[in-house]
Amino acid sequence: MNTFNETAEGVYLITVTPFKDNGELDLPSTDRMVDFCLERGVTGLTILGIMGEATKLTAEESRQFVRQVLARVQGKVPVVVGASAAGFAPMSELTKSVMDMGAAGVMVAPPSSVRTDDQICSYFDMVTETLGPDVPWCLQDHPTSTGVQMSPGVVMRILKNSPTCVMLKHEDFPGLAKLSAVRTAMEKGDLRKISILTGNGGGLFLPEELVRGANGAMTGFAYPEMMIDVCNAYKAGDVERAFDIFDAYLPLARYEQQAGIGLAVRKHILAQRGAIASAAVRKPGPKLSALDLADIARLISRQEKRLAALG
Repeated sequence: MNTFNETAEGVYLITVTPFKDNGELDLPSTDRMVDFCLERGVTGLTILGIMGEATKLTAEESRQFVRQVLARVQGKVPVVVGASAAGFAPMSELTKSVMDMGAAGVMVAPPSSVRTDDQICSYFDMVTETLGPDVPWCLQDHPTSTGVQMSPGVVMRILKNSPTCVMLKHEDFPGLAKLSAVRTAMEKGDLRKISILTGNGGGLFLPEELVRGANGAMTGFAYPEMMIDVCNAYKAGDVERAFDIFDAYLPLARYEQQAGIGLAVRKHILAQRGAIASAAVRKPGPKLSALDLADIARLISRQEKRLAALG
């Protein structure tokens, strides 16, 4: 069940990393979180991503967390691990470690130091060489966090040069035109088929991205069932229902995407839902105010009414 290849589809949920109130890694909550995700029908999990606070973990904590997730998943779904690093030595070390543990593949984003098209493509040539011929990997295109703009042409150059890159995590926005360009190149036979899963903060454009040819979502949201239900409805041919489901969750998804407090919002709701024991964000991190909590409660109440009306 650990297959991670060009046929991947559905929802690969970007998970949070649970911490105790004192900031320690919370492994029992990690098990609860994995169970929560699997019960809702995720296709895969992606851990140690940007919203997983990967940069706040030590190297040993990262390995410990990956080991815990994989042990709980027990091969039920593929687990992809964020392996972006400042240098290739730590990228190689982490990749070897997690693949030996049973991870299905890794995800890599460009560093902020690469700017020109040639620099970006050369960097990913080195990524392919570093990961080796047996590690499938996902190209993460997230200019908001990396500051690196990759045109459709650059994305296609990377894919043509990197036979082990099996997925594009598309989360440029506005980026629908880029998604269409890559998908059109595949349909014409100018580019080999790969999986395209989308990010864009809780899937803020998920229905439109599915229409443009995305295979699903690789992002996080306190209600992963939103993305799962939207993708399932779209795959079943009920496009209007996919949009209706999405619309019911959109106000809360938008609220969760606020810069600075978004992760705290997500963790607060996940704690409320019993997925994790504590809503703690490891320092440095924000804390929600009483007014923030009132906003969230109102949005959840309104969301429940909209979902009930949908039936």
